[in-house]
Amino acid sequence: MSEQLILASASPRRRMLLETIGVSCQVMPMDIDETPELDEAPMAYVRRMACEKARAGLRKAPNGVVLGADTALSLEGVILGKPGGDDRARQMLEALSGRTHQVLSAVAVAGPAGLLSECVISEVTVAELDAACIDAYLATGEGQDKAGGYAIQGLAAAFIQRLSGSYSAVVGLPLCETAELLIRQGIAIWQPPRSA
Repeated sequence: MSEQLILASASPRRRMLLETIGVSCQVMPMDIDETPELDEAPMAYVRRMACEKARAGLRKAPNGVVLGADTALSLEGVILGKPGGDDRARQMLEALSGRTHQVLSAVAVAGPAGLLSECVISEVTVAELDAACIDAYLATGEGQDKAGGYAIQGLAAAFIQRLSGSYSAVVGLPLCETAELLIRQGIAIWQPPRSA
């Protein structure tokens, strides 16, 4: 039986996504500085964050296999992270309204095969959102801890017109690429459930 994976993330969505491909994990969030570097491109940023989380996890569990991941939105090359408050969330949703943006999702897995990483880019088109729609969505509180201020897997699905790319990557973890990296590190997918 393969060893258990360590997930260097507090995201319940990432844990649930791993479970959908039969991978159990131990959750061990890493507290790292997530500030983008000056002039850092969105793809370089998410890949760096995923790798830093995986490396930090490996320092705490040096004999383990650790998965780090990061997701960010890019609108015309500008990184949109978590809003941190209603005013910033409103600005983000107004900027995304009626436009197509990129969602960049990186995964890194540190283990016996070294540090392996992949980055997936998906494009998402948001419908035109009027002020009443934005206010109603903000009142739900759903998007406060989500990149770009919305959750495609939640109530915001109602205003997503089009998705080109990986749905799971937009949620927070590109499953096809993740499965490939896990297998290369000796972590089996489609594992039987572990007993508690």
